[in-house]
Amino acid sequence: MAINYAKLFNRHTTPQSQPIPGSKQVANSAGGFVWQVDDWTRLDRFLILGAEGGTYHIGEVELVKQNHDALLRCIQADGVRAVNRIVEISAAGRAPKNDPAIFALALVTAHGNADAKALAFQSLGQVCRTGTHLFHFAEYVNALRGWGRGLRNAVGRWYVSREADDLAHQAVKYQQRDGWSHGDLLRLAHPKAPGREHEAVFRWMLNGADSLGEREVKRKVRGEERVAKYAAVGELPAVITAFEQAKRATSKGAIVQLIAEHDLPREAIPTQWLNEVAVWDALLQRMPLTAMIRNLGKMTAIGLLSPFSEAKQLVLRKLKDEATLRRSRIHPLAVLVAQKIYAQGHGEKGALKWSPVPAVVDALDEAFYATFRNVEPCGQPVLLALDVSGSMAGSMIAGSCLSAREASAAMALVTAATEPAHEVIAFSAGTHGYGGMHGGGEPGITRVAISPRMRLADVIRRIEAIPMGGTDCALPMVWAARNRLPVSGFITYTDCETWAGNVHPAQALRQYRSEFVGDAKAVVVGLTSNGFTLADPNDRGMLDVVGFDTSVPAVIADFMRR
Repeated sequence: MAINYAKLFNRHTTPQSQPIPGSKQVANSAGGFVWQVDDWTRLDRFLILGAEGGTYHIGEVELVKQNHDALLRCIQADGVRAVNRIVEISAAGRAPKNDPAIFALALVTAHGNADAKALAFQSLGQVCRTGTHLFHFAEYVNALRGWGRGLRNAVGRWYVSREADDLAHQAVKYQQRDGWSHGDLLRLAHPKAPGREHEAVFRWMLNGADSLGEREVKRKVRGEERVAKYAAVGELPAVITAFEQAKRATSKGAIVQLIAEHDLPREAIPTQWLNEVAVWDALLQRMPLTAMIRNLGKMTAIGLLSPFSEAKQLVLRKLKDEATLRRSRIHPLAVLVAQKIYAQGHGEKGALKWSPVPAVVDALDEAFYATFRNVEPCGQPVLLALDVSGSMAGSMIAGSCLSAREASAAMALVTAATEPAHEVIAFSAGTHGYGGMHGGGEPGITRVAISPRMRLADVIRRIEAIPMGGTDCALPMVWAARNRLPVSGFITYTDCETWAGNVHPAQALRQYRSEFVGDAKAVVVGLTSNGFTLADPNDRGMLDVVGFDTSVPAVIADFMRR
């Protein structure tokens, strides 16, 4: 039988198991063919999503290696640009976790050129904003390189550039992590204290509260023993003095008073007092928003948060204060994870259980939307398409307890809340419309009856109930064409591991344009840090963005309006 050359090289309908002729597509981890994102896009994905936990198709170690190699190529191509991007994403709070940015900055200090290293050292305080961040950085660089003068000076500046009271707070709240303490870093960096208050904090970090008076230190210099004499320094900042007093406290009343007078953080409270309602009540009064959200379960379990308590009213006021939410730079994913865990009444680890307060669950829902910056709607019909295939259920977002499948629904709700003309569908090849949702009835497509007024936990449960199958990211365009829907924008939330369709998503979009909306656009929201995208780099009407980047809803709306 003669070969059908037209069918073999047809650029209009190519199975996803084959590359579009002349497209320079590559095989993804599931065996389908897609485009490979460039290294700078890969950098963004890593900074925002990390590689913790891997994906359904790629193990954590391999995913870290792939991202590491892409980061190195960026650093070697333009290390200064890489540092600026690291700082931009980290400082703006656009990522759920800061660890990827810290790791990337450490890579620059090991592999960048002189200019890139100098900028990385200069930017250390912008990326490593807390003591824990600094300890993570120390652990990364210790594995990557030696402690040269530039690195020691950068760590020293981290300590001397802070006001003494702020430094004292860092010392009390973030005492040690990853096997590092402030004393360890001071011994490596040898910073010169800018004043007596800093000197007091430094001595306390190194040797405790008994080291503030006059002292002598014996050292050997070129084989000779020498004695260095140090004068007494001033008093310790109040928060360190209160921390020392808390160690010796014998009553919860004394602990409560120290918290009220000196704003001691939870980390400074001895463990034996952390089951006392009065202690947690005192902590809550000025507790930072991120810490409060992280401890909602504990405060409910011990009885501080209850339906008619004053503590509940305070929590609600904080969660509903948009100015506080913006100042705290809390990430939407942190709120979403907190909402899921709090609503289920038990943690992911440990035996702690509680009865959720409904009003707190509702306030967490509202806070989730408020953590995204204000978005102007594009005012055009958009189809929000959620990939609910098996690979999305097996890929976790940024090492959290949320799967990409669950997170895609939450991300879609942000756009649904701002776009009045929208439809939400879920797609998965080889399944049938799930009647329990909202009819549908067509193979691979489920119309999902969700709205921003629903609780996120309810939305996630509905998404989880949809049957899983293979990944065919062309289905939204095919379905819209079959139903003759005038869609101006397709927004697909996926891991880009598409493989099951008889036509590529980019081909399906072009066919839809030729028959219905000529300038229809498509946005691919990538929810894992792999190297693939459905967006044709030669199609100006297709855009690839990173899921759970706080700027994404605004970027999508701007792109749709063009």
